[in-house]
Amino acid sequence: MKNVYCICGLGADERIFSKLTWHADTDVHYIQWLIPEKDEPLNVYAQRMAAQITNTKNITLIGVSFGGIMAIEITRIIPVEKLILISSIEMHSQLPAWMKLCGKLRLYRLIPTGVLHYIRPLKLFEPIENYFLGSYTPDQKTLAREYRKNVNPHYLKWSIRQILHWKNERVPENFYHIHGMADRIFPISKLKPTHYIEGGRHFMLYHKPEEVSEVLKEII
Repeated sequence: MKNVYCICGLGADERIFSKLTWHADTDVHYIQWLIPEKDEPLNVYAQRMAAQITNTKNITLIGVSFGGIMAIEITRIIPVEKLILISSIEMHSQLPAWMKLCGKLRLYRLIPTGVLHYIRPLKLFEPIENYFLGSYTPDQKTLAREYRKNVNPHYLKWSIRQILHWKNERVPENFYHIHGMADRIFPISKLKPTHYIEGGRHFMLYHKPEEVSEVLKEII
């Protein structure tokens, strides 16, 4: 069996992988996000995440969006046979300019620490967030809404800070990157992925699952 470990994006869970199909000999595991400790460094957090990998032989590690950043950090701790990023970035220089500006201004400090769906009017922000995610159909919007509603605010604030200040300049060997041509979170213009998905948006695991599945089967 091929051991595949998957890390979803920021605030998401394994449902984001639910539309994918895998080879029959693929044993798929999902690494769960943990609540970070106060001011916990990314490398320390990655060690806690890596502890969920119980079979360390012949691993394929898949990370989506922020999960891709975390996957790269985990490869510093556990060697993997293959690393696959989906809708993600490889290094700080690939962040869009507006994210770099937010990092310099530390705007993530404005994120409230209370339960988000009690503090902010979600309906006001949903169209903008769905536009960037590429969530258009009712089921895509419903899933994105549930993620926004249930995300832990401390985890959210910590995660955004990690993304904006991530300084990685190293990409492991046996590395693959699947990216959508229409991704608005991490624009394709700043990236050189190994595999392109025509029309793929940031949420493409949910709206282009057949195309992504075929690439994954080819790689794995």
